[in-house]
Amino acid sequence: MQDYDASIYEKMSVAVDLITFTIEDDRLKVLVINREEEPFDGMNALPGVFVGIDETLDAAVKRGINEETGLKDIYYEQLYTFGDVDRDPRMRIISVAYMALVPLEKLKFKAGKRTRSVMLMDVEDFISSDEELAFDHKKIVEYARWRLANKTMYTDITFHLVEDKFTLPELQKVYEILLGKKLYKANFRKKVMDMIEETEFMTSGDAHRPSRYYTRIKEKPVK
Repeated sequence: MQDYDASIYEKMSVAVDLITFTIEDDRLKVLVINREEEPFDGMNALPGVFVGIDETLDAAVKRGINEETGLKDIYYEQLYTFGDVDRDPRMRIISVAYMALVPLEKLKFKAGKRTRSVMLMDVEDFISSDEELAFDHKKIVEYARWRLANKTMYTDITFHLVEDKFTLPELQKVYEILLGKKLYKANFRKKVMDMIEETEFMTSGDAHRPSRYYTRIKEKPVK
């Protein structure tokens, strides 16, 4: 390594951006911030930060979402890497996008560093509108929405959008929102029964017949 000269290579930066999904009023929403710095001062964007030289990607995600929205201890997973040459007017910046899912009841947020405000935006309305997010963040949201629908079909990712205890109609509604279509009750219940178990709790039944609360079956540790 004595003859290695790092200066011969052009420098670029790496950022992490977080797409946080939740459900409000039976609509899929995404968390966005209003920027308080250039570039794109005053425009809406996804929360994100540059990755420090001695920082892992996961550590940067946790720091970024907490700094810009006040959120912490949420579920997230790496989504995709966006590296168009001109995606940022400052310099060559590659963004590693992460997707987070949070039940609305647990989604408490506030404006943090570099942000004027934090809000929820309707995903479907936003994607079909002419409104733009800063950078290529609209493209990132569109990809995340597509990916979420696909993962709903073959993983248990949907459970991150419901409370620890839920009724079957509540769970089915979340599946329908993410897939964008109605589901037959019998087929849906057959699909999820291996992933859930009954609890001893029931809804109050004030307006309707009481419904059983269920919970997700936790994976058993490997011995």
